[in-house]
Amino acid sequence: MFKKEDEDKNNPFKNEDLENEEKIEAQEENNKEAEKNEAEAENKDTQKLQEELDSLNNKYLRLAADFDNFRKRQMQERESLLKYGAEDTLKKIITVLDTFERAQKSVEGMSECEKIKESYNVGLKQLYDTLDKLGLKKIEAKGADFDPNLHEAVMQTPTNDYPPHTVIDELQTGYKLFDKVLRPVFVNVATEAQETPEENKENEQ
Repeated sequence: MFKKEDEDKNNPFKNEDLENEEKIEAQEENNKEAEKNEAEAENKDTQKLQEELDSLNNKYLRLAADFDNFRKRQMQERESLLKYGAEDTLKKIITVLDTFERAQKSVEGMSECEKIKESYNVGLKQLYDTLDKLGLKKIEAKGADFDPNLHEAVMQTPTNDYPPHTVIDELQTGYKLFDKVLRPVFVNVATEAQETPEENKENEQ
């Protein structure tokens, strides 16, 4: 009786079967490797496309933000133009108001000119009312604390009659166009009075 080993040795198809199995296994390995490489390539392509998409999306968002900022600036400039468009004209007109105010002060003590004063005051009031409707406002300063945003100190007076940094007098009227200062008020500002030697002696007693 033949042994199985002898049978395998004498079987001419045995080696061929082994070779076929090895070829099949090698093919399967190659297929798996090819599938793996293909999947990696697809992942790389997908990642690249995602990066490009993200880049384009970021560019779009920046462009949209820039356009929105541009639109807002245009609206602000338009509003500013509508609001402050009369600025140069009003700056010239307020010099005329200065003349009116000086003339008003010059006739204050003239009792025989009551008719002239009355007509003058009516005209001045109409002018102020008209300019007020256009947004021109007088800056009230007398008795207020000195504010460098609204006032320009052209004089300083040492005094004990007012607290330091108080506006004692308005030397030239200031004006605002809505919330914008066209011209500050020229003012006289109180400063702390220095005590005289006689006052020092009295305080010491």
